[in-house]
Amino acid sequence: MEASLAAAVEEVARGALGARFRIAQAEPAAGGCIHQNWIAGHEAQRVFVKTSAAVNLPVFEAEADALASLAASNTIRTPAVVASGANGNHAFLILEYLPLRPMQAAEAERCAEALARLHGTVGEHYGWHRDNFIGLTPQQNSPKPDWPAFFARQRLAPQFAEAARRGYRGDLQAHGERIIDKIGAFFLERRPEPALLHGDLWSGNIAVMPDGEPVVFDPASYYGDREADFAMSELFGGLPDRFYLAYTRAAPLSEGYPQRRTLYNLYHMLNHLNLFGASYLRQVERMARELSEYLRR
Repeated sequence: MEASLAAAVEEVARGALGARFRIAQAEPAAGGCIHQNWIAGHEAQRVFVKTSAAVNLPVFEAEADALASLAASNTIRTPAVVASGANGNHAFLILEYLPLRPMQAAEAERCAEALARLHGTVGEHYGWHRDNFIGLTPQQNSPKPDWPAFFARQRLAPQFAEAARRGYRGDLQAHGERIIDKIGAFFLERRPEPALLHGDLWSGNIAVMPDGEPVVFDPASYYGDREADFAMSELFGGLPDRFYLAYTRAAPLSEGYPQRRTLYNLYHMLNHLNLFGASYLRQVERMARELSEYLRR
């Protein structure tokens, strides 16, 4: 961490942690492909710091807001927010440092039950009190009473439009138009409650404390169908089988989930296509074609 950035982080952190806090050492931390992560401080008093370009300060502010909302649900632990700020060319988010480790099968049931409790926190509308981000991509969160319309117009449509802008056209866009126009067919028997979601719940964003207590982080929260969180947890290698068994015992899934899983994960794969490039194109095309052909039946 650059000296000037460390000094700015130290100054802002002291406002929350006290004048004795200082950064004697800052070590790079694993995780994340968009921002840089650091463990910084002195001896036992350490914090976790995320840094990025100054223009990304709104991303960190939205993340801090989501972490606070998840914590306020009293259902699952999150790192406490210390502060956020910017200095010169850098933005930063300062969080409580937690000695996390990956979830193992032994903790899977506890983690699943905590997630089910989180999803039991229900709002009045789908959306959020502010727009936020999935990675660096803006998420439109204007509250709506209709979930399929919200997901079609405020999740899928912007991603398909961005894909077109980047040159991914042809059949992909034709499939996208059909999915957006006919999305109600995936919800003929389902009227989900507006559940509080993590919003970016893949295996890299859930871990456990040494005693097995579940912790989630890096959220992109809003109120939506809880199956959207569950579906994303199955991407990128997924979680232990015991996690899925325990969650579905606590909160059974509705008929038609396999198709909705593809629908919800198409959003995230489109986002990866738009953020990281054509290596995701084949998978996105396959998912869009599968959904489009389902709608032809």
